[in-house]
Amino acid sequence: MVMEEVARRGVAVKPVDLIDALGLPKPTVHRLLQTAEAEGFLQRDLDGRSFGPGPRLRALAVSTISSEHLRTARLAILRGVAEQIGETCNLATPDREGMTYLDRVETEWPLRIQLPIGTQVPFHCTASGKMYLSTLRPHILRSLLAARPLEKRTGRTLTDLEKIRAELEVTRQRGYSTDDEEFMDGMTALAVPVLDTQGKLLATLSAHAPMQRRRLSELVAYLPALRKGAEALTTLHTG
Repeated sequence: MVMEEVARRGVAVKPVDLIDALGLPKPTVHRLLQTAEAEGFLQRDLDGRSFGPGPRLRALAVSTISSEHLRTARLAILRGVAEQIGETCNLATPDREGMTYLDRVETEWPLRIQLPIGTQVPFHCTASGKMYLSTLRPHILRSLLAARPLEKRTGRTLTDLEKIRAELEVTRQRGYSTDDEEFMDGMTALAVPVLDTQGKLLATLSAHAPMQRRRLSELVAYLPALRKGAEALTTLHTG
């Protein structure tokens, strides 16, 4: 019940919130939190008092999403989107250090960008990462961006916090994010959210391509195909 409540809220939760929500005695909640933390299912947030998902709970979530029958259906959806766009499509989920590629369908073109399943990419300079950042509450976003210096991966990578926040606000309003050679020279990407039953971001669906084949403006033309695929994935995982 404690882990379900933490996962449901999607933000770090204080013990008092769990006491109120679950109707359990204060000593019981504190004991359960200590046990869950010791076992790696929960971990303390930066304030030292709140708790969020730990490595074992995140791994459990990924394993659940990756169960074989779901993955077969998910790959069929990804393949359909990749065929419409003609480029590689990826499904990525947020982790503590960046976005992790959960599934992908490669383009048939011999010129392709290799980012295999399990690859973790930064939040601040990728389409999938910026899509995720745009869904965070302001104080959580500030803490995440200020936690460490932002690496400048290319000449187009944004590292100024005000410029990043301005772009994330645009992303939030239009419902999709872009990467115009910000993560890797010669690569463009486009991402949309895959939502859960509460309208929160579960994962991102993205497409990326070499600049030699598609500029960002050309990739954005396929936004309807990505959004339709994201809706199908949402139905698959919440239906």
